[in-house]
Amino acid sequence: MELGSILRSAREAAGIGLREMARRTHFAASYLSLIETGRRPVTVEVVTAYERTLGRDAIVGGVANDDGLATLEWMRRVSGSDIGSGNLERLEAAVDDLAAAYPTTRPDQLLAQVDQYLGLAARMMDGKKTLAEYRRLVVAVGWMSLLAGTCQIDLGLPLAAAGRLRLARAIGDEAGHPEIVGWCLETSAWSRLIARDYAAAVELSRAAQAVAPDTSSAHIQATAQEGRALARLGDRGGTYDALRRVARLVAGLRTPDRPEHHFRYDPAKSDSYVATTLAWLGDPAAETYARHVLTELVGSARTRPRRIATANIDLGLALVAADKPDEAADVTLTAVTSGRLVPSNFWRVTEVVTGIERRDPPDAAGIREALRDLYR
Repeated sequence: MELGSILRSAREAAGIGLREMARRTHFAASYLSLIETGRRPVTVEVVTAYERTLGRDAIVGGVANDDGLATLEWMRRVSGSDIGSGNLERLEAAVDDLAAAYPTTRPDQLLAQVDQYLGLAARMMDGKKTLAEYRRLVVAVGWMSLLAGTCQIDLGLPLAAAGRLRLARAIGDEAGHPEIVGWCLETSAWSRLIARDYAAAVELSRAAQAVAPDTSSAHIQATAQEGRALARLGDRGGTYDALRRVARLVAGLRTPDRPEHHFRYDPAKSDSYVATTLAWLGDPAAETYARHVLTELVGSARTRPRRIATANIDLGLALVAADKPDEAADVTLTAVTSGRLVPSNFWRVTEVVTGIERRDPPDAAGIREALRDLYR
């Protein structure tokens, strides 16, 4: 006997009419009629409502074979949960809080916090949950694994980061979440950029753009990343094309509710990426952009010390290109002594110092010494 017929038989055996059943279960009578006659699939919610009204034995007793009992048992498992929506919502909120803390928290400290929440998620994974809760939990783990990989890149741990990113990408694929997959590819591109494998960075950036939704933060960030990698390769035409595409993507884009959130693109970041990209390309306009970005960051109501430090590095590189080694040394030393650099920034500082060294060896030596003293 089909499950719909079992529900109807149990209802009729209890002497309850269809309209009364609809009143007790809060489903429309017409909908229940379709369920009972097999014209609509039986849902978990309907079975649960019938069991609550008629008693579980009334439903199970109407099942004539083991297959039917197995179906009912799986439906109950799908509908049952030990997690609780409140706990899951708190975990999802923690994911956003951790991503928002990224610009202002030391990567080792943030990584420790992320791992604590991943441990909590693992315990939740062991509990009974609905399919919907399972997907939400898996997506939260995907975002946290991605953030953990990002922290490990900052800490100069590319192999460990690669493992985290592989996990996050597998989760994104399984959960059908293209933005997580896009961010994984974009973050891998950034890692290859740091490793000076610029061709791979371009390839990964383009793969991220192909996967991530066109208007998503991951797509915009990957486009900007492509431009930076092309600048390193000396591809001026490709670099300017990427910058134009970013400009079109962010035109009219509103500032997100939490602009400090690492995975939500803040339009204010656009000028920072332009400054970096033009500095790497050796474009004289880089100095103007870098000064503008630094002025905006320093005057902003939101304190962003790590971005200020990297903006000083960008300005330092632009000043080296403009043959202003003294000022380049000043702003680079400011970035170093801020204490806000992370290992993924060191190669950029070294590049600026190398440029300063050609004109002013003592200043360059002073910056190297400060770098060694502060970031052993």
